[in-house]
Amino acid sequence: MRAISSMATRQVLADLATAAADRGLPLVEIESVGGVDAAQRVAGGEQLDLVFLAADALDRLSGDGHVDAATVTPLMLSRVAVAVPSGTPSPAARPDTAAFADARGVREALRAAARIGYSTGPSGTALVRTIDDWGLTGQVGDRLVQARPGIPVARLLADGQVDLGFQQLSELVGQPGVRILGVLPSDCAIETVFSGAVATTSSDPRRARDVLAFFASDSTASIKTEHAFSPPARRD
Repeated sequence: MRAISSMATRQVLADLATAAADRGLPLVEIESVGGVDAAQRVAGGEQLDLVFLAADALDRLSGDGHVDAATVTPLMLSRVAVAVPSGTPSPAARPDTAAFADARGVREALRAAARIGYSTGPSGTALVRTIDDWGLTGQVGDRLVQARPGIPVARLLADGQVDLGFQQLSELVGQPGVRILGVLPSDCAIETVFSGAVATTSSDPRRARDVLAFFASDSTASIKTEHAFSPPARRD
């Protein structure tokens, strides 16, 4: 069984696929690529059984008939975190964790940073929008460094290409050369719900639905937590 996902969920989905196979469900081979590339491949009609992307991307694919709308299922919630290199950064790139009690601290950190890393996909789009809403684009716009598709912001930090980075917490946890300062505070939080759906090109949609149901079940909550994801809000 074949599936595609964005890079943000590659590790947790690999563990979920292993757990599903241990339960006797079909083994799912999941290819993780940049979210934009993944959506384009699904829209292009590639033969796939399952698709795992940010909820808004899946909604668009559903509306265009590329995934079964009735199967779109929220799986996990991801929060954007802030990180710096784990070495000895310059003072301007060392915002104190306590400064992130609110959005004001984040704005100050942005102004102080020499190079600011952010990702492709929904979290990066949301960050750029937030910076613009704060009226900071003119001040920091030329210091924004977008990671190439499939390249984590953690690598930019570890390689010294940026001194402040924003990305999904799950993408930063455990990465070498990175010190996580914490998730964005509640008054400027960026959260992404990742969902799954059965592709309309699936060769076995019934079994694909079984796998998806397992991925969404309460029995997988601990796997998601281990990878710094939270349960999504339940639908009424």
